[in-house]
Parts: sequence; C-alpha cells; structure tokens
Amino acid sequence: MTTIEIITSFFLLVGTFFVFLSAIGVIRLKDVYSRVHSAGKSSTFGMISLMIATFIYFIPEGIINVKILLAILFVFMTAPLGALMLNRSAYRNGVPLEKNTIRDDLQEKYKDEKLESTE
Repeated sequence: MTTIEIITSFFLLVGTFFVFLSAIGVIRLKDVYSRVHSAGKSSTFGMISLMIATFIYFIPEGIINVKILLAILFVFMTAPLGALMLNRSAYRNGVPLEKNTIRDDLQEKYKDEKLESTE
C-alpha cells in the first residue's frame, strides 16, 4: 500500500464515520434544532473529508481537479449556513424546543419581533 492510499483511506474512514454519525443524530435526537445541528455540522465535515480523499487519490496520476476544491469550498460555506437558517426559521415559526431545554439564547433576540407581531 502506498502512502497516498493510506492517506486516502484515512480520509475515507473519517468521512464515512462523520456522515454515519450525522445520520444517527438526525434519527436519534429529539427536536428539530438538534437534528438540524447534527445534519449541518458533522455531515459537512464528513463530506469534506470524502472530497479530500477523492482529491488526494488522483494526485499521483497528475490530475489536480479544481472542481473538487471548489466543491469543498462551496460545501464548507453553504451547509452550516443553511442549517443556521433552517434553525432560525423554525424558531421564528414557533417550533417548540425540547422539554428538557435549559437555555434559550434566541429568546432575547426575537423578543421585540414577537411583540411587534402581536400588536
């Protein structure tokens, strides 16, 4: 096994683990906010690891695929932001937090907005 294959295998295993962890989080977590957080963070890291493995695998053949690097950048920038927007949208539409939630950080931020909508 060459060094490139070992590095590629490492990134494939890490990526697969985090995508699997994300899937388990989406299934097992109780409220929409936790599920979206799980899908947004760990799946992003897993997908980026898988794309890095693909990029590294083709380097010895002299192929440097800029499209993969752009895809990594695109996923890195858009997936967490999309998860944030889904969570904020759910909060603004009144999706309840889990009953065991201790702290609501967005309550102060959207308190004025809720007062305006009731007037």
